[in-house]
Amino acid sequence: MKSYQKLTTAVPQPVACWVEEEGAAPTPAGRGKLAPWWVGSGLLVAAVLLSAITVWVLRQVSGGWPGPVLPPKCLLVPESHRFDCYPERRVVVTQELCESRGCCFLESPLPVGGKRGVPWCFYPPDFPSYTLESLNQTALGMVGLLVRRQKAYYPRDIEMLRLDVEFETNTRLHIKITDAANPRYEVPLEVPRAMKRAENPIYSLDFSRDPFGVLLRRRATGTVLLNTTVAPLIFADQFLQIATSLPSKFLYGLGEHRGTFLHSLDWSTLTLWARDVPPTESFNLYGAHPFYLLMEEGGDAHGVFLLNSNAMEVALQPAPGLTWRTIGGVLDFYIFLGPDPNMVIQQYQQVIGFPAMPPLWALGFHLCRWGYGSSNETWQTVRAMRNYQIPQDAQWNDIDYMDGYRDFTFDPQKFASLPSLVEDLHKHGQRYVMILDPGISSTNPHGSYWPFDEGLKRGLFLNTTQGQPLIGQVWPGFTAFADFSNPDTHRWWLENLQRFHAHVPFDGLWIDMNEPSNFMDGSEDGCPPGELDSPPYTPAVLGDSLSAKTVCASAKQKASVHYNLHNLYGLMEATATASALIQIRGKRPFVISRSTFPSQGRFSGHWLGDNRSQWKDMYYSIPGLLSFSLFGIPLVGADICGFSGSTSEELCTRWMQLGAFYPFARNHNTQNEKAQDPTVFSPAARTAMKDVLRTRYSLLPFLYTLFHRAHLQGDTVARPLFFEFPRDVATLGLDRQFLWGRSLLVTPVLEPGVDWVTGYVPRGVWYDFYTGSSVNSSGEMLKMSAPLEHLNLHVREGAILPTQKPAITSEATRGNPLRLIVALSSGATAWGDLFWDDGESLDTFERGSYSYLVFNVTQNIFTSTVLHASTEATEVTIGTLSIFGVREPPSKVLLNGQEKPFSYLKNQVLTVTDLGLSLSQGFSLQWL
Repeated sequence: MKSYQKLTTAVPQPVACWVEEEGAAPTPAGRGKLAPWWVGSGLLVAAVLLSAITVWVLRQVSGGWPGPVLPPKCLLVPESHRFDCYPERRVVVTQELCESRGCCFLESPLPVGGKRGVPWCFYPPDFPSYTLESLNQTALGMVGLLVRRQKAYYPRDIEMLRLDVEFETNTRLHIKITDAANPRYEVPLEVPRAMKRAENPIYSLDFSRDPFGVLLRRRATGTVLLNTTVAPLIFADQFLQIATSLPSKFLYGLGEHRGTFLHSLDWSTLTLWARDVPPTESFNLYGAHPFYLLMEEGGDAHGVFLLNSNAMEVALQPAPGLTWRTIGGVLDFYIFLGPDPNMVIQQYQQVIGFPAMPPLWALGFHLCRWGYGSSNETWQTVRAMRNYQIPQDAQWNDIDYMDGYRDFTFDPQKFASLPSLVEDLHKHGQRYVMILDPGISSTNPHGSYWPFDEGLKRGLFLNTTQGQPLIGQVWPGFTAFADFSNPDTHRWWLENLQRFHAHVPFDGLWIDMNEPSNFMDGSEDGCPPGELDSPPYTPAVLGDSLSAKTVCASAKQKASVHYNLHNLYGLMEATATASALIQIRGKRPFVISRSTFPSQGRFSGHWLGDNRSQWKDMYYSIPGLLSFSLFGIPLVGADICGFSGSTSEELCTRWMQLGAFYPFARNHNTQNEKAQDPTVFSPAARTAMKDVLRTRYSLLPFLYTLFHRAHLQGDTVARPLFFEFPRDVATLGLDRQFLWGRSLLVTPVLEPGVDWVTGYVPRGVWYDFYTGSSVNSSGEMLKMSAPLEHLNLHVREGAILPTQKPAITSEATRGNPLRLIVALSSGATAWGDLFWDDGESLDTFERGSYSYLVFNVTQNIFTSTVLHASTEATEVTIGTLSIFGVREPPSKVLLNGQEKPFSYLKNQVLTVTDLGLSLSQGFSLQWL
C-alpha cells in the first residue's frame, strides 16, 4: 500500500505531494520523495505569504482601512486564482453568506457589461477537503479511499469516496470518483474496458494526500496538465465540484454554445443542459458535450472528458483554471494525452465510438423550408432546381407536411401528392427527408391516433411522479413524450415508421425538438415540489430552472429519472431512429438531430439549429462545425442563408459558398419569409451558387474518403488549421477559415460589401484550387481577391485530391470520370488516397465490399496502387491527371511506359487527359 503524509509547517500549504519511483516498493507512512514541482513553487508561495503577512501586520498596526479585515491566508490568493465558493446565481453574495461557508470575502470591481468577474467569495488555501486515506495497486491501476472529516456546505455530503484509477493505454488515463458505500447513477454509455495496464504511459500521475489532489504530467515535457489541489473537492448528493489549473489558455470544446472556437478564460461559465433556444451567445444550447481540448505551449495537446449527463456548468478563469460543477452522477474522467490534437480526438472517439459512415447522398446538397405550404409547391422547387441544372440530392419537408402537426401523418389536402413527389425524387436519383418530433399528440379521440393510443397502452411515455403520462405542449397542442430509454419504445417507434413508410417511402429522418422541447415549463400542471425539480444548486441554465421550456426533472423514465437522462434524450432518440431506418430500408441510415451527446456521431449528424439570416450567424457557423468535429460528430452544418429573418442576395450567395463546404450542406428557411433556394435569385447569384455546388460535387470522392477515415479511425473532416500546424501559434485562434482534411483550405467571405478577403496561409506552398497557381507563404495573412462569384480554395503542397466531373446528383456524379489533382511539395512529392464503394450499403468496409487506392508521387513518377478492390471500381475511370508545381516543362509523358500527349502551362501545371484507366487497375505516369 502506498502511504502519503502532508508536509507540516507553521503556515498553511496549498498542497504537498509524495511520489514514488517506478517499480519501487511502497514507502512507509510519512516518508517518500518530495515532488520536484513543490520545490520551485514552494519558494514562491513562501515569498507571497511573507508579503501578505507583512501587509496584514502593517494594517493592524495602522488601525486598518475601510472594508473587511482579511486574514493573511485570504490575501495570499491572487485574483486570477480565486475559485468561486458561492457560484449561485440571482444571489447577492454578502460577507455573512460567504463566511458562513468558511470562505474569504473580498469585493472586486464589477466588470463592464454585467458579466461575472472575479468572485467576491473564494476558497482559502486551507478550506477542508478530502484526505487520501489509502491507495492500493490493482491490475489496471490503483484504488483509493477518500475521507472528508468536516462537512461542506451542500446537503447530504458524502463522507467516503472511492477513487479508481486505470492506466488504460499509453495515451489514455481513466480516473473515477464515486460514493464508496452506495451506488449512484452513471451514464449508460458503452465504453471500452481495458484488459491490461498500460506499459509505457506518456504521462505520470502523482497524488496529494491532504488535501487530496491529482497531479498529472506529460513525461516528455514535464508539463502539469491537471492539478486539482487548486480548490477543494466537493462531493454531495446533488453538488459535485472539482477544479484544476490548466497549462495554457488555449481551450476548445465544452458544447453546445455559440461563440468563438477558442474559449475566453476571462471568468466565463459554460452551462451544459439541453435547451431549445435560437443560438445566442452565453446560452446553453441544444446539446451537451463535457469534453475539452487544450493546446499546450510547444504544440502538444490533451483532452479531458467528464462522462456525466447531469446538469452541469464549467467555470473558466484566467489563472488559467477550470471548475467542473455537476448536480448528480459521478466524477468519471477520461484524459487523452495525444500528443497531437488529431490524436487526442481519435483517442476520445476510441472511448465514445467512431462516427457512422454516411451514405454518399448525405454529402450532396439538401434543400428545405418550413412553409412550402403544399407538396405541389415543394415539387415545383425541385423541378426549378433541375431546370437550372443546380445540384441537389435531397428534398426535405418541415412540420407543415403533417396533418395537424401530428407525427406519422401527412396533410390529406395540401400534401396529397407527397407519395408521388417522393416517387419522382427516386426516379431522378434523389432522396426525401422529413421531420419528426418526440412530442406525441395526446388529445385525439380514442382510437383515432394509433401512435398515442398504442404508446399509452404499452406505457412508453415519460410519466409524472404520480405515474401518469406527463403532458406538455408542442406543435400539435397537448403532447406526451416518448421515453427512448425504454427498449420497448424503440420497437413502437419502428412500427410507426414502418406504417408511414408504406405510404411515403422516405429515405432519411430529421429529428427535432428533442432536448426535449416543451412550450410549457415542466408540464400542464407545472412540476412537483422536491429536490429534483428544485435542487440545492441549479447551474446557470437559461430560465434559471431545470424545467424551463422542457419537462420536469422529476419525470420518470424507464432507465432513471429525467433529472439524470435529460441530456441523453436526443442521443436515445437518434439511436432508435437510426436502428429503425436500417430495419426499414436495409441501407445506411441518415439522421440529423438537434440535441446531441457524446457518442451520437455513431447514429446521427447535427445541424446547428435555428440561426438567423445575419452575417454574424454565418461567421458563428464555423466555430460551431469545428466544435462538433471535436465532439465526434463530423456530419454537421448550419442552415445555409439563415433560418429566421429575411436573407439578402449577397448574404445568401456568400453563405452558399461557405455552406458548400459544410460537411452537411442544407439550405433551410422559416415560414412567412421570402424563398431563398438558389432558383429565386438573379442570374448572376444563381450562377455563383450553382458553380460552388458543382465544386462541392466535384470534390465528393475526396469528401467521402475523409468520412471513411472519420468512420475508421476518428479523423476530423472539417478541421481547424492548428490541427495541421500545432506549433504555429498564429493558428490557435483562427475560426474564420478551416480545412477539409489536411489539405484543402477554405477561406470564405464573411462580411458584406467587399470583393476581397484576408486569410491566414500557413507556412509552405499552397496552390489555387481552380488554376493551380502557387503561393509560397512564410505563414502570413494574405489579402485575396474575392468577387461575389468566387470562393477562395487552396490545396496544400504534398496532397493528391481525387475529384470527379460533377452532375446534378451524387448518383449521377458517381459514373463520371475522375480527375486527380496532384499538388507537388517543394521536394516534388505528393500523397493521397481514395475510398470507393457503392455509396449506401451497410458495413461495406467491414465486409470487404470496397476499393481503396493510394496515390503517390516521387521522382517525377505518379503511381496509383490498388490496395483493395471491389466490383464497383470497375465501373469508374480515371480520365485526367493535373499536376501542380511541375517546375520545368516536360519533354515527354509516359503512361505505363507508353508516350502520352500532355499540356503544360506557364503557371507550372501539367495536365494529361483522356487516360481512360479503370479505377480497379494500378498504373504509373512519368514525366521527363
